[in-house]
Amino acid sequence: MTADDSFGRLDDDDYPAYTMGRAAEILGTTQGFLRAIGDARLITPLRSAGGHRRYSRYQLRIAARARELVDQGTPIEAACRIIILEDQLEEAQRINAEHRRTASRHPAGV
Repeated sequence: MTADDSFGRLDDDDYPAYTMGRAAEILGTTQGFLRAIGDARLITPLRSAGGHRRYSRYQLRIAARARELVDQGTPIEAACRIIILEDQLEEAQRINAEHRRTASRHPAGV
């Protein structure tokens, strides 16, 4: 690995840079909470060669959203489902917007 490869990872939201302990510290939560949202399949941390969970910045944002909902009184399973549905809705809206852009460039019957 070159130095350029390492520096490129600094901006990679999907690079699993955080240990479970550090992720819990950043989020102000417990390692048990991270395990619970993993068990609920909200996020699937990558594993290091030694089998330790590693989290990306993207996964930490998802975990932070789950914590926000749980802190508001939402059960963890429901919070995970809400986040999954929010993500699906966002993806559907992105696809619809792309279809609208494509359709406006190529009107039907022209």
